[in-house]
Amino acid sequence: MFRILIVLFFTSVQSSDDIKAISYNIRYNNPKDGMNVWENRKATVMGLLNEQSADFVGLQEVVHAQLLDLVEWLPTYNYLGIGRKDGKTKGEYSPIFFKKDKYRVLQSNTFWLSKTPDLVSKGWDASLERICTYGLFENKKNQKKIWVFNTHFDHRGLKARAKSIDLIIEKIESFNEENYPVIVTGDFNLTPDTSPIQKMQSHFLDVQKNLTPTDSNFPTANSFNTQSKGEKRIDYVFVRGLKSIQAKHLYRKTPEGGWASDHHPVVVRLKYR
Repeated sequence: MFRILIVLFFTSVQSSDDIKAISYNIRYNNPKDGMNVWENRKATVMGLLNEQSADFVGLQEVVHAQLLDLVEWLPTYNYLGIGRKDGKTKGEYSPIFFKKDKYRVLQSNTFWLSKTPDLVSKGWDASLERICTYGLFENKKNQKKIWVFNTHFDHRGLKARAKSIDLIIEKIESFNEENYPVIVTGDFNLTPDTSPIQKMQSHFLDVQKNLTPTDSNFPTANSFNTQSKGEKRIDYVFVRGLKSIQAKHLYRKTPEGGWASDHHPVVVRLKYR
């Protein structure tokens, strides 16, 4: 028993610097969603997030009323983010929730995925305003620093998606002069076989490449179709300066039998190199 306790103790010490991150499109509060309206799903979404207790949670399609729900239901977290339509509270957020007792924010901002990233704007052939929210975080215990970026690409603009990859890579390179580790979460509305995602993979580790058929099937978007686990993989976690320990897609249904969202969350465990 004593030997077992020693092993458990050292295992916990070795994993104390692990980082858990989630990317999750929670589906905006659409009153036309029938049984899948937010009111029927939010307790399941919140339960999943509290259960996973990730260091960083990059969410997509969060409108202001949902943001208020998240703040209420996730008391151990604080968040970064603004609405994409006015830079305040209108339109969807791409917020980053983070463990407030573990991390402090050293700097943060949001830029628009467009030719004028500092202004509320649509980019290229995008149908909607799109944003990327980011922060530089410091671990309060060990002072290690890490950048986290969270985004949601346009669902129609082919050029916009390609240019958004270029812009995010450019921004990360310009911000990260100290070469700190980086996490990028998001709904990219692009499958792994597309050239923009392959470009992203050439600059960052696509953590889900660790997935095997026993961990998960690969799709993340499900369109609320409970007859299958998904249609295509468009949600990602990319990292630099970190090692991947585990990656998985979580499948969670509401008590009524519907999916918690029309996307499955991507959950990853990481370690500093």
